[in-house]
Amino acid sequence: MNKLSNNFFSVKQNSRTSLALLISAALFSSTLVLPPQAHASLPFTIGGEKLPSLAPMLETVTPAVVSVTVKGTHEVKQRVPDAFKFFFGRPGQQQQNPQEQPFRGLGSGVIIDAKEGYIVTNYHVIHEADEIEITLKDGRQFTAKKLGADAESDIALLQIDAKDLHEVKISDSNDLRVGDFSVAIGNPFGIGQTVTSGIVSALGRSGLKIEQYENFIQTDAAINPGNSGGALVNLRGELIGINTAILGPNGGNVGIGFAIPSNMVKNLVAQIIEFGEVHRGVLGVVGRSIDSEIAKAMDLPTNQGGFVQEVAPDSAAAEAGIKAGDVITKVNGKTVSSFAELRGRIGSIGAGKEVNITVVRHNGKEKVFTVKLKRNEAVNVEAKSIHPAFEGAKLENNGSGSGIKVTEVTPKTNAAYIGLKAGDIIVGINRNRIKNIAELRNTLKNKDGVFALNIKRGQSNLYIMIR
Repeated sequence: MNKLSNNFFSVKQNSRTSLALLISAALFSSTLVLPPQAHASLPFTIGGEKLPSLAPMLETVTPAVVSVTVKGTHEVKQRVPDAFKFFFGRPGQQQQNPQEQPFRGLGSGVIIDAKEGYIVTNYHVIHEADEIEITLKDGRQFTAKKLGADAESDIALLQIDAKDLHEVKISDSNDLRVGDFSVAIGNPFGIGQTVTSGIVSALGRSGLKIEQYENFIQTDAAINPGNSGGALVNLRGELIGINTAILGPNGGNVGIGFAIPSNMVKNLVAQIIEFGEVHRGVLGVVGRSIDSEIAKAMDLPTNQGGFVQEVAPDSAAAEAGIKAGDVITKVNGKTVSSFAELRGRIGSIGAGKEVNITVVRHNGKEKVFTVKLKRNEAVNVEAKSIHPAFEGAKLENNGSGSGIKVTEVTPKTNAAYIGLKAGDIIVGINRNRIKNIAELRNTLKNKDGVFALNIKRGQSNLYIMIR
C-alpha cells in the first residue's frame, strides 16, 4: 500500500481508450448490439448539454485544482561508512547519527472557497513543510498558510490571499454508487495538471492501515504519486473525494486508487475553520466487524455491520442506550458494512453533533438511537500557523469558550522569547475577549504592528506586548 508521495516523479501515459472514442463507438457502431440490461450506458447529456467529451465540465473545474510545492527539513539518520565503523563501535554494528536534511516535494490541492482562499490537500503532502507554494492553473503562484491539519484522517487546510479564484462545488458523497463515473484531477509525478477518468469501484473501503480513520472511495481512474490532495469529481464537476493513496507494487497506477469522501472532508474542514483543530466526536464503543461466522455463532440476523463488544461507561453510546451485543448497521440512515467503516464515519463528525445510530438487537428488532457525540482527546495546534510570535508553542482550546491554553513552549523559540509559559491561558487581544483558537486566528489574520496578549497565569492577569 502506497500513499501518494509528494516527491518529484515522471509519469507513464494512460494506454486505455479515451472516453470520447468509447462514446463514439456506443453511438455509431452497428456491429455490436447488447441487451439494455447487459451494459452500463454513458449519459448523453448533462444539464441539457450534449456530451461528446468531458471538456465542457473540466473547463469549469480544473482551475480549482492547484499544484502544491513544499520545502522544509526533516531528521534523517546518517550511516557511518564501513571504513570508520571500527572507531565508532563494534565491527558490523551500524551507527546512525540524526541530521537535519532539506527536502522538496510536490502534491495537489483543491480550492473549496474562492472568497476565503481555502485549499484542501492531504496532511502527508504538507507535513514538516516550512514553505508551501501554490501554483494555479493560470500560472499564478502564492505562498500558502496552513490553517490546520489532521494526521489521523490525512486532511489539511491551507489558505492563500488571491483574487479571481475558482472553487469546486462539494457533492454529497453519501449519494455515490458503485459504477458511478469519476474523474481524477491532479499533478501526477510533478509533470503538471492531468485528468483521468474511470468509475467508482467500491465504497467504504477500510482496514487498509493507511489512516487511523478510513472510509475510502475506491476508483480505477488513474491516480499516481503526486496526485495526493487532488480532486475526484463526478460528471457534474462536483467534488466527491480527495485523492489520497494507491495500491501498486511499483508505486504506480494499477487501477486501484483511494480517495477520502467529500462528506468526511467537509466535516473535518468545518471543524478546522471553526476551532483551528479537529474536535473529533467519539461514540464510546469497542467492537469488530460482523462476518458470517460471527453472525452464526451469535445468532445474529445480519452478516454486515459493527458488532458492539463493549460500551464505555458515561460514553455517548451508553447515555443513548446502546448496549453490548447490539449490531450497528446505519449512521444517519446510511448503511455501514463494517466496524472500521463505522469508526471512519463517526471519526469525521464533530464533538457535540447528534447522529442517528441504527442497531439490530439479538431479537432481530431494529432500533434507532439519537446519540450526541462526546469530545475526543484534545489535539494541539501548530501555533506558528496563527502568528509567527507563537512559533514553538502548542495551543488547545481551554473549553467552554474560556480561552486558549498554552500546553507547551519550546526553549529558544519565538514563543519563549515573548514570555509565554506552559499553562498560560490566552483570554484576549488588545482588551478584546478571545474565546477559542478560531477567534484568535481571525483576530490576528494579516495583523501588523503592535498588539497585546491578555494572559491569565495562575491567579494573575498580565499583558504581553507583541511587536
